[in-house]
Amino acid sequence: MRVTIADVAREAGVSKTTVSRVINTKGEVDGTTAARVREVIAQLGYVPSSGAVGLARGSSRTVGMLVPSLTWPWMGELLQGVVDTVEAADYGLLLFTCNRGAESVQRFTGQVSARAFDGLVVVEPENTLGHLTALHRDGLPIVLIDDRGHHPAFPSVVTTNHEGGASAARHLLAAGRSRPVVLTGPRHFGCVRDRLGGFRSVLPDAHVAEGDFTELGGRLATEELLARGVAFDSVFAHNDISAAGVLRALRVAGRRVPDDVAVVGFDDIPMAEHTEPPLTTVRQPTRRMGETAARMLLSHLGGTPVPDGPAVLPTELVVRHSAP
Repeated sequence: MRVTIADVAREAGVSKTTVSRVINTKGEVDGTTAARVREVIAQLGYVPSSGAVGLARGSSRTVGMLVPSLTWPWMGELLQGVVDTVEAADYGLLLFTCNRGAESVQRFTGQVSARAFDGLVVVEPENTLGHLTALHRDGLPIVLIDDRGHHPAFPSVVTTNHEGGASAARHLLAAGRSRPVVLTGPRHFGCVRDRLGGFRSVLPDAHVAEGDFTELGGRLATEELLARGVAFDSVFAHNDISAAGVLRALRVAGRRVPDDVAVVGFDDIPMAEHTEPPLTTVRQPTRRMGETAARMLLSHLGGTPVPDGPAVLPTELVVRHSAP
């Protein structure tokens, strides 16, 4: 049976408030009483709740992280960057997802109300920016990863999506590709608009097809282009998962990659090295994004002012066999 603070108080002959003051080193208990309480704690093997101790001291030494889902292909690398940085600073991490929609958001809000964590790193779930902004105004420190073009009123970490799109276009142009297709993600994402804008700044006449960031979406979009007789010699897909769908559809249709069609993705998730052929892609520094966001939050919690603008990390073109 779990030992409680009431058990310690009863055994030591003091109130629960006195036990709490000893645990939290409040300095309001005389030395003899404090020594007796600590002796009873040791005898009974009482382990105080870290959350309770933190709250009493004004800090939980815990960072929250809110993400839409753990199934996103680059989420593991991002999360690892946050975990490494937070644990190195002797903080814990409390992870929330929005897999259950409104129910998940309600549970998360309850933890905010309970002051279960000191600050929050966020990969913004759909339709939560207004809620997050209100929490920030009420005093919750927040750092957003990938602001999706929303430019929130709190710190954020972003990558050079526009330049990433432009670098893909420059590479295809230098390889002699003149009839590109851009397979986007959902247009309401700011990163999609930026990647498309960057690509079109170099190749303004690119044919644009809207996708959904899925392998199936990439495959179906490519099949439709082929069925309609659209002439193209290259595809820039807005993520590696949809690029894998493009590769599959081209292979089934008998189009050779890269001889007939060059394919470029975006993200450089681990799978990109293992497609057939290996995928040329624009690398996002995913782990560094997590590390940077966590460092910004921890610095803020330590009293260091955060920068007014977003922290911008560069993308990098990684050339493999799908578009040499």
